Amino acid sequence: EVQLVESGGGLVQSGGSLRLSCEASGFTVDDYAIGWFRQAPGKEREGVSCISSSDGSTRYADSVKGRFTMSSDKAKNTVYLQMNTLKPDDTAVYYCAADAGILGVCWDGMDYWGKGTLVTVSS
Repeated sequence: EVQLVESGGGLVQSGGSLRLSCEASGFTVDDYAIGWFRQAPGKEREGVSCISSSDGSTRYADSVKGRFTMSSDKAKNTVYLQMNTLKPDDTAVYYCAADAGILGVCWDGMDYWGKGTLVTVSS
């Protein structure tokens, strides 16, 4: 059974940092496209970052480029999202998601989703 469990959310002041973790089970993180998404109150869910399973490349939303870094640890079967220089606009529930599709990319219809972890950035 595929499971994704996020952790690391919390309350942080503007300009601060947090590291989110997503522990995967039931599959190997290198074999699936895996990404971070977020949904702010009253807004649609948006993609934040993605590691492609086809070429291992990492992509970021323009809003987080240069501030967020996504990485994976195959030995721990865990992916991370290091978030620096946080802004109030980054406040959202952050979800980890994985997809087994042959294209190896992230998209809104990912196969598996975690339950999310709340990040709140105070001004």
